[in-house]
Amino acid sequence: MTVTDTPDFSKGCAFVRGQYVPIERASIPITDLGFLHSDATYDVVTVWNGAFFRLDAHLERFRRSCQRWRLDPQLSDHEITTILSQCVRLSGLQSSYVEMLCTRGQTPWGSRDPRQAVNQFYAFAVPYVWIANEQQRVNGLSLRISDIQRIPPDSVDPTIKNYHWSDLTMGLLAALDSGADTVVLVDRQGHVVEGPGFNIFCVREGTILTPESGMLEGVTRRTVIEMAQTLGIKVQIRAVTVQEFSTADEVFVTSSGGGVIAVTFVDEKVIGQGKPGAMTLKLAQTYWAWHEIPAMNVRVND
Repeated sequence: MTVTDTPDFSKGCAFVRGQYVPIERASIPITDLGFLHSDATYDVVTVWNGAFFRLDAHLERFRRSCQRWRLDPQLSDHEITTILSQCVRLSGLQSSYVEMLCTRGQTPWGSRDPRQAVNQFYAFAVPYVWIANEQQRVNGLSLRISDIQRIPPDSVDPTIKNYHWSDLTMGLLAALDSGADTVVLVDRQGHVVEGPGFNIFCVREGTILTPESGMLEGVTRRTVIEMAQTLGIKVQIRAVTVQEFSTADEVFVTSSGGGVIAVTFVDEKVIGQGKPGAMTLKLAQTYWAWHEIPAMNVRVND
């Protein structure tokens, strides 16, 4: 291979069908049921300053998701970790967004039996992804509560990470059209549940409230609950009404793409003082401080 043929992984690296390729060359077959039917699961772990944050929790959830959907990546956790690490090493990214996926694969032509498909594992690492830009992180997000219902749990289990996003996407489009930054959907009872790629929290009279069901149980959500307990902050995990959420003292969202991010407007109404609240800021600070705890990190080069 000549120098000019050397792959450029600087924009990201993917693992596809047993090979590492530049992210712009990554693809899956159009006949894969992961593409045709959204028949796949995935998980995302972040790398910050050269270390995976809470990799064990993400691998645990990915394994559980695969079992729930009857998918088999045919790789051990150690083998998956090796692939993810190599994607990061080849890209040279010290802070990155790293995704692992398992798709149904392709069934023999004419067959509608998903058991006959050969499941496929993919992975990639790209530069760290923020779900909010710098100005939004400083000033807080503007959020709309949609009247679009989240897909009910008895139809698609939301605790298993999936690509069934049509409800989230339509809610987000309407929110963006109205001038908001993002959206939160409700369940069939009218309780707020989650947004596209993030969990939701609100603070009322010093207590943190967060939904107990109807949404993905995010690793960042779990981290925030653990941080609150460590800090002596009371947490209630229960159904949250629209009224409680929209009139809270503080509102924030959590995601691997940015940690703890304040919300300062809900349905065009000011939350608190119209700026990130004290508890939100404390939790955000603690979240990044926890990235320095060795027990929560796996160095990419280890």
